[in-house]
Amino acid sequence: MKKVLVLHGPNLNLLGTRERSVYGEQTLDDINREIRALGEHLNVEVECYQSNVEGDLINRIHDAVGRVAAVVINPGALTHYSYALRDAIAAVEIPVVEVHLSNVYAREEFRHTSVLAPVCAGQISGLGVMSYLLGLRAAVALAERK
Repeated sequence: MKKVLVLHGPNLNLLGTRERSVYGEQTLDDINREIRALGEHLNVEVECYQSNVEGDLINRIHDAVGRVAAVVINPGALTHYSYALRDAIAAVEIPVVEVHLSNVYAREEFRHTSVLAPVCAGQISGLGVMSYLLGLRAAVALAERK
């Protein structure tokens, strides 16, 4: 069974209470349940991990080599400035799909730039939890092509 790593970046542990008008009412646990349920439907094992620490996310990407078929990442604010995270994604030969709950292009100007997008297979944003679910579907399809 293929395995997909789903990474949640900084502040996503506060979902459900954080800026509900932007991020919705669902908690991270709610979102992880939906992701895992879709994983079962797609016959893939899903490992979910959240950290507020950039280095922890980088280590998870490094550790994914030879262990997972694809990665789905919501890097939060790291999207806009983390060249270290970008380099980690570029260094591994694993398809990575970048996702965001909110439409980053309808928000503040600084959110319009992703330093990760050029090294990711694709980006999905603005669809709430559906961004993750579509990201998982894309990651599985990309993994099957390898």
